[in-house]
Amino acid sequence: MLKVALTGGIATGKSYVLARLKDRGISTIDADDVVHEALGPGTPTAHAIAAQFGRIFLKPDGGIDRALLAGPVFGDPQTRRQLEAIVHPVVYETIRSWFDTLDAPLGVASIPLVYETGREKDFDAVVVTVCPRGMQVQRLRDRGMSEEEAHQRIGAQMPADEKAARGDFVIRTDGTMAETDRQVEELLVSLHR
Repeated sequence: MLKVALTGGIATGKSYVLARLKDRGISTIDADDVVHEALGPGTPTAHAIAAQFGRIFLKPDGGIDRALLAGPVFGDPQTRRQLEAIVHPVVYETIRSWFDTLDAPLGVASIPLVYETGREKDFDAVVVTVCPRGMQVQRLRDRGMSEEEAHQRIGAQMPADEKAARGDFVIRTDGTMAETDRQVEELLVSLHR
């Protein structure tokens, strides 16, 4: 089985590309969904985060208040690293288990921080989505973030150009959706060779 990581900076179109792959029958998993589940009510990860950072970050249902936690995490690199030390092992173990049970010739895991975590060697190929930084900022603004928050989130990740240079495949998402779809089709042809 071919294990593929899909990565790219925040708001570069990873979710769109992942959805197109899924539409074409490719087995997919999204690290963001894994994190969302891991931070849910009463999970070991939620308990570990509350123990590390304080119960103030717990919602009444026992899950983590991600919006509240975002402030300190994106405002301080050390705090972000402490959180990542709790969350990343859970994410990678879940993805590894998913691949182990997958009965398909190809699986794609969307992992925004695959290069930042040094886990790219876990995969047979890495696909990187990229678009200009200004477009990333605008997309984040459209999601309700302030310009400062958008730059903070983008700055917390490896620069897009560096990811693109390291990737096995690059999908540019600054054109039309049809252009992105064409690149997804070309990717699938390349992966199935």
